[in-house]
Amino acid sequence: MARVGYARVSSYGQSLDVQLEKLADCERVFSEKMSGRSADAREELQNCLGWVRDGDVLVVTKLDRLARSTRDLLNIVNSLEQKRVELVVLDQQIDTSTATGRLLLSLLGCIAEFENEIRKDRQVQGVMLAKRKGVKFGRKAALNERQVEQLRQRRNDGVKIAELMKDYGLSKASVYRYLDKAVLST
Repeated sequence: MARVGYARVSSYGQSLDVQLEKLADCERVFSEKMSGRSADAREELQNCLGWVRDGDVLVVTKLDRLARSTRDLLNIVNSLEQKRVELVVLDQQIDTSTATGRLLLSLLGCIAEFENEIRKDRQVQGVMLAKRKGVKFGRKAALNERQVEQLRQRRNDGVKIAELMKDYGLSKASVYRYLDKAVLST
């Protein structure tokens, strides 16, 4: 029976150190820096799930490091059950080798998903409020109106896209975007 750890952070700016310290007693630890989207998209999680065997224990520090949705969590747990692998979540003190642990796992999975949905709703409401107050999102335009007119005129005069890209310091997509805006605005 092996204790196998899995650690994940959402971005490259974050550190795995705290999780790895908590997983120090594991014989093998799989780790990655990737968003918590679908388990299928996380290569190291898939490697971990493929590596564990009958009688092993998969250890994670927090439930949200393993799954972002109840469906994802239940799919992972089902896969572990089929392989007769137990799951231990350290911070929430969950151990699926017990009935109480399995119940707690399901409840916390639902609560975590609910909290995530509430957070998304608050974020959308905040963005809508900011837009109503006139806050502009996104990158500042690379060209001012005079430069856009000049770019359009030069293209109408037959200047190649590659030359426009070089002269204005724009990508090909940006040049076409400015040209498309010309078509839409006339």
